[in-house]
Parts: sequence; structure tokens; C-alpha cells
Amino acid sequence: MTTALEVDPYLLPMPRPDSPVVLARWISAGNTHPASAYRDPRWSLGPLIDNPSKSIEGLHWKNCPQEFQDQLRLIAWTMINGELRPTHLRNRARAARGRVSPGRMLATARLWMRLARWLRERGITDLGHCTADLWREYGATLLAAGRSRARVETLLVQLTSLWAFDQLSAHPCGIARPPWDAEGADDFLPAAGGAGSGGENSREPVTAEVMGPLLVWAIRMVEDLSEDILNAWAEARRLSAAAAAGRANAQGKAALERYLLALVRDGAPVPATRNCGATRFAASFVAATTGASVQQVHRAAARYDLPRLAAERPGPCVLGTAVTGRIAGRPWCEHLDFHQAAALMRHLGTAAALTCLYLTGMRVEEALGMRSGCCPDPQPDADGRTGRHLIRSRHYKTVVDQDGYHVSGGAERDLPWVAITPVVRAIRVLERIVPNGALLFDARTHDFAGSRSYTGSLKPTSLRRRIEDFTAWANLTAAAHGLTDQAIPADPHGAVAPARLRRTLAWHIARRPGGLVALAIQYGHLRTMLDTRTANGYGSRSRNGLHSVLDIETALSAAETAAGLRDRILAGERISGVAARQALLAAHDTPHFEGRLVKPTFAARFLARDGAVLHDNPDAYLICVYRRDTALCARTPRDTAPTLNACVPGCSNAVRTDTHAYGLRERARSIDQVAAHAPPGVRDRLHRTAERLRAAADTHDHNAFTPGSDT
Repeated sequence: MTTALEVDPYLLPMPRPDSPVVLARWISAGNTHPASAYRDPRWSLGPLIDNPSKSIEGLHWKNCPQEFQDQLRLIAWTMINGELRPTHLRNRARAARGRVSPGRMLATARLWMRLARWLRERGITDLGHCTADLWREYGATLLAAGRSRARVETLLVQLTSLWAFDQLSAHPCGIARPPWDAEGADDFLPAAGGAGSGGENSREPVTAEVMGPLLVWAIRMVEDLSEDILNAWAEARRLSAAAAAGRANAQGKAALERYLLALVRDGAPVPATRNCGATRFAASFVAATTGASVQQVHRAAARYDLPRLAAERPGPCVLGTAVTGRIAGRPWCEHLDFHQAAALMRHLGTAAALTCLYLTGMRVEEALGMRSGCCPDPQPDADGRTGRHLIRSRHYKTVVDQDGYHVSGGAERDLPWVAITPVVRAIRVLERIVPNGALLFDARTHDFAGSRSYTGSLKPTSLRRRIEDFTAWANLTAAAHGLTDQAIPADPHGAVAPARLRRTLAWHIARRPGGLVALAIQYGHLRTMLDTRTANGYGSRSRNGLHSVLDIETALSAAETAAGLRDRILAGERISGVAARQALLAAHDTPHFEGRLVKPTFAARFLARDGAVLHDNPDAYLICVYRRDTALCARTPRDTAPTLNACVPGCSNAVRTDTHAYGLRERARSIDQVAAHAPPGVRDRLHRTAERLRAAADTHDHNAFTPGSDT
């Protein structure tokens, strides 16, 4: 006899109470996360998660009304283990998939629970009684909540899947088809052009005033202070192990008595630590230092009333490691403390993460997925030339299997990331922290306090908190060294979340701000390294990843340049240069982007308008009306933007306004002031540079015209 399951392979059998929440067919071979049973009050989706940066969250059935639990458990189990029919997907969006990621499954099931609570408030206790009218009413609540259009559209798709997976379950409850699925979703969505989608283009970049000193302190900790911190951590671990393994002995007791008697007799500061808001005697440190057992130390401390003395005159627990690092030419600290070693290691890991995230353009999950050995030193080729450092690691966002389903564990990226020197140094520091082959940001290893048992890598939320703590440490250290200009201010757009760094890099490359950002990284060089459209050997690669984000920021910067030029001309400024009239036309025709979400495809088309895109170069005091055939900086015929750090004087694409001429003269005046205190040879070179700048300003004054005038 032919069964229904044989007729329709998309139908799933009825699960038993002890059935696994995730069937074996969906679990990868290396996944070791414990499985939940169907009857459990909490369902873990860990067996579906292979991305180390993802948290292992669960679905708590206590949040579902009791009246709906049997129905929603079955539909949720069907979603976790089933696939939507191709006939369901055929007439829907191209991005529609028969299975979604574990995170989307969890969010979808939680939305279903919210719907169930909403239905119960209206006296409905069976999903089968959810009619089209009730669907319309619930859809109206989503619309009225002020969410973005993209967000509401996502919620409607998730609600539609409740109906779709119910049809595939072993015992359908008969919930009605949502009207937006049958009639179209426009009536249930906010008007187009509203709030952004929440993607990378909608995230605010970290301001240059924040990113500059933050990057300076991150690179400083990795390059200048890491050796001291790693040595201190090794010594602190050795002392901790010695204290834990110590046994009562006469020699240690005698050494302890001499040590404590000297403290009490001389009125010296008592080794102390802060614990739970109170100052306490550092018994473990003293035990490891003297060779006595912790029990012997506690008994002696009681005799000498050391807990009270520690609170009255607390002192450091000085490690015997050397301080070799320097800040502004001075030792960065007087000594390294036993109880501060773990916190410094935490800051060192954060500094390495900031360096890697910001200077590679990696997505957060890509950086957190790097492993020890991912960036080997390049070997010389047959001609003895050594290539660039490359990072070979995994990417996750768009990885799907042969059926088009999301692969949680990702895949190794075909095109490796290019690592510049600060990134290589950060990776080498991380490789000294974690075991060979381990995740560079292994959560268990980076829990230097050792108080919890973690799996996978550090999570983005944890990294955000660590960045806040690192910022506080950097500001305290800057104040201690009198480096007020290197303090990290609060960002006006909120916390420096790791996900903001990727767009921040593109923003800074496109706009080349000055200040500490310019000191910390050469943006022109970095753009060349990151731009695979022009880098040697990669010219035919696809335009995705960071390059699309860079296109967006370059397009936004060009639009701002055009708007600025329009404002200057309206204010009466003059303009000069062979391409001046072309610049005026481009400024007039360039659209305004304020309040618009710029798509990567639009940005690429915008930049491809040869001779109609304006690029500001504040370092050279000019605007570039970029044309490939006349650009003296052009590297290949495919370039869509100038190489601003290689701007060549006399290029016919350059135009200047009166503001630029004023800037040239101010820069020349500043150089002359420096030259007055320089040695003779340097003084002559500086004066020649200042004269070239004044000559460029004079050339502008001689050739400039006022748009709309007859001259």
C-alpha cells in the first residue's frame, strides 16, 4: 500500500516525545553540541550551528501559551527538520529558500509564540481558528509599530511560513493562509523610502575623532606592549599554579614569617586585591612568592591582622617581569601587577581584534572564525621575491550547499584576505595566546579569569563590551601619560560595535580624513591592497565583499564633494583648471543622497560615469574630475576612482576653488614656521615645498573665473 509519505516526500512523520529536535540528516559530522528531545522545555539549535561566532541559543516553550504548545511544537519541529516544497517557493522572491538559517528559525518560532499570545488575548485557543480577518488585524499591528518596510516584510514572510510548514506537518491544525501571501504585501507594508534595512549601508561609521585614537591604542598595545603583557601573564599563571599546588612546609613557613614581619615592622603597603567591591589581602600571591601554602598564609595573616592592614594600606602585587614597552618615550607603567595580568590580556585580545577587523575589512564572523596558522609567512618565489601575507579563512554570509540551503559552518574563501603589517603582527600575538590550530579568538582561552566554560569563539556582543573596557583603559593610560590629544571620545552614534568597523574602513578610505586616523594607516596604500579590481592577479575577480561597501562610500563622498562645490560657487568663489567647466556640470548633475539607502549596484553605476564624478583630495587641496584616459594616476583601464595618494601635479583632471588656494597658502605658512627651526639642509627643502604651494595658489588666482561671468 502506498503511504502519504511515499507520495509526498516533503511530509514528515509524527515525532515521539523522545525524538531529537534536530534529525541526524541535518547535523554535520564535526558538530558536538548536545541535542534536545521533543518533550524538553528548551530546544537547543546547537546541532545546526557550526559557525563559532554564533551563540548557542534555545527555544523556551515556557514562553508559549499552554493552549498552543502542542500545535506550535509540531510546526516548529517540522520547520527545523523539513523543507518547503518547490511549488511554494516558485512564485516568491528569488531569495526564498526551502530552509533557513538556525538564527532565522529561532526568530521565526519566537514570532509564532508572540502571535499565539496575541490570539489568546482575543479568546482564541486554536491556530485553526486564526482566520484571514485575524491575520489582517495582526498584520495591521506590525504596520502600526513603526518598523521599517524591510523589517515588516521579513515578519510577514516568517508568519507565512507558519501556514506553509503546518501543511507539511503530520497533523495540520488548518491555520488559514495569510492574506498578504495571496493578495500581495503592499497593503501591510510601510511606504517605500522609509527607514533603512539595517544592513551595512545603514550603519553609521565610527567617526574619525573616535576611530583614530582607538586604532592608535590598539596598534600600540599589539606592537609596543604585547611582549610585556604576555610575559606578565605567563608569570601570573606560574604563580597561580604554584599557589594551588603548594603544600604546608617548614621552609615556606619560615620565609613567610620573615616576609610578613618585615611588612608589619616597616609599615609597608600590604599586597592586596579588589574582590566583590572590597579590598582583600592577596593570600595566593604571597603564598606563591614565599613558597608557603595558602592555608599557612591565611593562618599567619590572621595572627598579624593583615586583612585589616590590607584595607588600610593596600599595595601592589608586583610581578618580577621587566617593563620594556614605551609610550611617548617613557616606560608605559612602573611595574606589572599579578592581579592586573588577566585584564591586560583581555585588552590585548581586544586590541588584536580591533586591528584585524578594521584593517582587513572582514565581517565580524569572518574575523572571529580565523584560526592559528591562517596567515603563514609568504615564501620567496624562484626570483627571490616575497609576496604579501594572505589570510586563508572561512566566510559565512552567502555560503549555501548544492540545494541552496545556508551552510552554518561556512566555507574557505576562494580569494584570501590581504594582511598588511599591523594585521600580521596582531595575528602573531593571538597565535601566542591560543593553542596551535585553535580559533584565534577561542572563547575559553580568552576568558582569562577562567570562571566560565565557553564554546566556539568570542561573540560579537562580548567583543563590543570588551571594546568599551579597552577604551576606558586607553583613556586612563592616556591621562596618566599626559596624552590628552590621544584620548578616545564617546562616539555620537553610540557604542563602537564590531559590525560598524567594516563600513568605517570604507568611509575612511573614501574620504581620507586627517588627524590620528591618517597617522595610524596609509589609506591610499590600504585601498590598493584591498581593491581586488586592480590588485595584481585579481583583476577578474567578482565585485563583492568589502569592495561593494567601498563603492557605496566612494559614491557618497563624491556626492558630498559635488554638493560642497555647488555651495562654494553659490557663495561667489572662483574656480580654475582645465576640467573646471566639466566639474561645474558634474556638480550640477550629481544627485543628492541625503536620506537615501544607496545600493551597491547603483553606486557602481554612479562611479562608472567617466568624467562626471568629483573626488575631493584635501591633502592636495583640489578636486579631481576623474577621467581614466587623462588621469596621470590611472593604473588600469578598469579604474573608476583616482589614486588620491598618488596625485600628480599638472594633471588635467584637477580643479581648484578659492578655498583650495587659501588652504595652499596656509599650508605654506605652516611649513615656513617649521623651517625656521630646522637644520639648514632640511630648512631649504621645506622652503622649496612652501614656494611650490604658493605657486600653485598663484596659478589658481591667475586662471580662475567666476561661473556665469563673461571671463
